[in-house]
Amino acid sequence: MIRTASEMRSAARTALSNKWGGAVVITLVYELVYGGVPITVSFTSWEALGNLYQLLLLPMVYGFVVAFLCNIRNGEVYRLEQLFDGFRDYWRVLLANVLVGIYVFLWTLLLIVPGIIKAYSYAMTNYVLHDYPELTSDSAIKRSMEMMKGHKFDLFYLQLTFIGWALLSILTLGIGFLWLIPYVQTATACFYEDVKAEYESALRQLA
Repeated sequence: MIRTASEMRSAARTALSNKWGGAVVITLVYELVYGGVPITVSFTSWEALGNLYQLLLLPMVYGFVVAFLCNIRNGEVYRLEQLFDGFRDYWRVLLANVLVGIYVFLWTLLLIVPGIIKAYSYAMTNYVLHDYPELTSDSAIKRSMEMMKGHKFDLFYLQLTFIGWALLSILTLGIGFLWLIPYVQTATACFYEDVKAEYESALRQLA
């Protein structure tokens, strides 16, 4: 059963209790390394180099989201090295994230709305890569699509409930996002736990 958005936010706050400091630090480092450096490179040299840098570091996206998943599961303290966990399975993680980007781009070429819908279909891919190491990159994307059947709007609504916090974060010149991003990521990890449990329960009933 999928919890309500309110219940997921509450679970996220509980998981982050006494761990906000580590969550903020890992978010800051992630944003600087994965986002800040490419922007700087693009301004100082040429944009293609910044894009290549981000492409090669795509496994950091995996490490970032999985860090919050590990916290809600076993209360792990946030560690900066978690950002680089995706590099242990570099090519599978990289290919999966590249394929997601390509698929979303191609769907967006048709119309923006189909692109957004597909982005939500693929949203669980990095979590799937973590939990199902036997799956190929494309199979992990397909597993995400299967899990998200009937739940794309649920995730959209969950994210929409943070809009007030996002507006407040903008008023703090963006500093508030260092707290909001961990909050959203933790709630999304809670969402994944629910859709995964529902998906595996359905598989057991079919067996």
